[in-house]
Amino acid sequence: MKKMAGLACISVALCALTACAKAPAEAADAAGAPAASLAGKKVLVAYYSYSGNTGEVAKQIARLTGGTLFEITTDHKYPQAYRAMTQQAKKEIQEGFRPALTSKVSDMAQYDVVFVGSPNWWGTYAPETAAFLDGYDFKGKTVIPFFTHGGGGMQNCERDMKKQLSGVQMLPGITFYGSGSGAPEAELSAWLKKLGF
Repeated sequence: MKKMAGLACISVALCALTACAKAPAEAADAAGAPAASLAGKKVLVAYYSYSGNTGEVAKQIARLTGGTLFEITTDHKYPQAYRAMTQQAKKEIQEGFRPALTSKVSDMAQYDVVFVGSPNWWGTYAPETAAFLDGYDFKGKTVIPFFTHGGGGMQNCERDMKKQLSGVQMLPGITFYGSGSGAPEAELSAWLKKLGF
């Protein structure tokens, strides 16, 4: 009888250890990490860059993932004076303005993963990026956002993009403070590795 009780205790202990071993992977899945590697998937790195900083980060991501680089361009212009430019951007964001796109992804259907980059303007992403998101069907794709900022951090950027792309699989984004030199390579590589690249 003691032998049976001992075996039962060992069995319970093994089950508990197995559950604990599985917990981190399950937690990672719940946190939005991909269940499988994204290596080998067809990648598009789309970005809007006003000052060039977001463009530098996009180039790094394209190089590290083997993705195709795509610049979001529009027919929209901003004043050269910084304050006038920021005030115009603020007004346009508040009004939900979407400029007309002048660049086009030739075959969006071929991409499995789409990185979408934008500067953080007034706590969210630029109208140009919003217009790009409106212009394509992202169903069945994995979208990964990245943002650059001058001190605002993430704010509502990721939240707003999830809302705009409701029903689309989106992995955790990242944001980089920048002055045109791109992202710290080690930090960027660690983020990509965590995503499954």
